[in-house]
Amino acid sequence: MVSLDTTSLAIRSQAGTAGALLGRSTAVVGQTARRYGLLAGFLLAWQIGSTYGWINPTVFPPLDRILAATWSGVAGGALIDDVAISLQRSGLAFAAAVGLGVPLGLFMGQIRSVEQALDPILQFFRQTSALALYPVFILLLGLGEASKVFVIFWATLFPILLATIGGVKEVDRKLIEMAATFGASRSTIFRKVVLPASVPSIFVGLRLSATTALLLLIAAEMIGANKGLGFQVMNAQYNFQIPQMFAAILLLALLGLSANAALVALQRRLCRWDDAAR
Repeated sequence: MVSLDTTSLAIRSQAGTAGALLGRSTAVVGQTARRYGLLAGFLLAWQIGSTYGWINPTVFPPLDRILAATWSGVAGGALIDDVAISLQRSGLAFAAAVGLGVPLGLFMGQIRSVEQALDPILQFFRQTSALALYPVFILLLGLGEASKVFVIFWATLFPILLATIGGVKEVDRKLIEMAATFGASRSTIFRKVVLPASVPSIFVGLRLSATTALLLLIAAEMIGANKGLGFQVMNAQYNFQIPQMFAAILLLALLGLSANAALVALQRRLCRWDDAAR
């Protein structure tokens, strides 16, 4: 009798475990379908519509041809140099924008008189399109790498700067007053209160700037460049190599997704205490 009871309990335990695993798997599948179902449907419609001629396959080639062109360009090494050069240009500009925008934003956010003095000129330059200023940068710096990096830097600086200023200004004043009450120095308040509380807003600016860097990279490489993914997009379009054009666009999109994912992972690591980051 004891043996039968033990066997019955074991069977029930296994059944319960299998049911829990099945329920968990169903929940994961359902969540994945809700998150990526529309994208998958769009890509499937593109593939079927292009294959059967429902949409113009000359303009929108089937996805398998685009993927084949991407693999051929990467595996053959034709696009590797372009990816490296594009990453170098956007990476240098983004790093320079972070190096200037974050410290300046922290400084301006804490000292109101400095912010009031600099805000009008910052707002003026922010509303001036970087692409409109690109000819000016070319006249000043030439058609080489300097003008391309600088126009990307110019466009990526302002989201970081403004997000940092906003993050500092939104720090709860009660936390600062409490730290001061307990005898914390101004530098300690900055390191322990202001800076940690500003990090989520700073990362919002970083993610916006990373996207902006790639957008401006395409425009910069379309003018006076002979290497880079933006150049490959234009070159393939001029030569009517549409799959190769979409291959370069796909690589740009993957670079953007990778940069965003890296920043999100870094934010979660640095902001474990923040609900929005989690």
